[in-house]
Amino acid sequence: MTFTVYVPLLVTVVLAVLAPRAARRLPPRAAARSLACAATVTALGWLGSLALLSFTGLAQIPEVAEQGHWSVAALRAADPVSLAVAILGALGLAAATGSLAVAAVRGTRHLRWTRREAAALPGDTELAVLDDPVPQAFALPGAPGRIVVSRGMLRCLGDDERAALLAHERAHLRGRHHLYLALWRLTAAVTPLLRPLADAGGFVLERWADETAAAYVGSRTVVARAVGRAALAAAAAKDRPALAATGGAVPQRVRALLAPPPPPRALPVVAGAALLALCCASLAEAAFDSERMVVTARSAERATATAPADTAGSGHPVPVATAPVATDPDAAADGARHRHHHCGPHRPGGRA
Repeated sequence: MTFTVYVPLLVTVVLAVLAPRAARRLPPRAAARSLACAATVTALGWLGSLALLSFTGLAQIPEVAEQGHWSVAALRAADPVSLAVAILGALGLAAATGSLAVAAVRGTRHLRWTRREAAALPGDTELAVLDDPVPQAFALPGAPGRIVVSRGMLRCLGDDERAALLAHERAHLRGRHHLYLALWRLTAAVTPLLRPLADAGGFVLERWADETAAAYVGSRTVVARAVGRAALAAAAAKDRPALAATGGAVPQRVRALLAPPPPPRALPVVAGAALLALCCASLAEAAFDSERMVVTARSAERATATAPADTAGSGHPVPVATAPVATDPDAAADGARHRHHHCGPHRPGGRA
């Protein structure tokens, strides 16, 4: 447990630095799934490492050791993690779980709000057109989800560009991209180190929808032109929904659409999978070492509790029990005569 408990923390730092750069070079769908998997595994590994570190400090409290029936001295001898590190781990675990709970409550409220908004829109078709001069277009996840476009946005685009815009928003709904965003928000709440993965995830989701729209209309140039015009038209809008057509880094999206589609790359995926496997294996090894440490401490406590009194440090010998005294008078008399016969002086040729 000396080193393995820290490996998930190190893997989180490495992926926070390398994963966003690698994701921009992968096909968007593969990049989104890879980032989601990396964020989930590293967040769980982060929480697991902090939990193991905090346990080493909690287990050394005498009251806790008494309830767990293990020896504090044996636990300290088997676990080299210092008490200061254990306290820091406990504080980090408390902060991470509290932030995760707050993010989960906010995410649930936001999802309920989007479902209510989707149900309150006029009409019963997938597309809802708002009589609003402000250009805007976004997807509202619900049951079912709705695509919301204002008349101001439709007036800014041509027919092919409108088709590309609708295909982009439909890709958000059918790909359930709101679930990816919710997952990345939760993992970023666990540790700020995972926020770069969440930022990169938002970009690759927009790229995923762009590539789907390009495949639908059959022209990457048309989609690039639609994204650029929609972004310019919506530049005056202050608040944009998470799954808006003008979300993400628009210049990078247009540049990617004007270039050939990114080819599949095996090396980043394999390297990321190896790091995640290392994270899981190290966490499992640390948990196994922690369990073995507790078993050893419990065995030491049982050995101390069942030790004989003369080994407890007194040094006094245990008294030897004497033979019982006979209570029968005849047997006592016979015994007396027997002792008198054998213990009296012996004279050769005479009687005692």
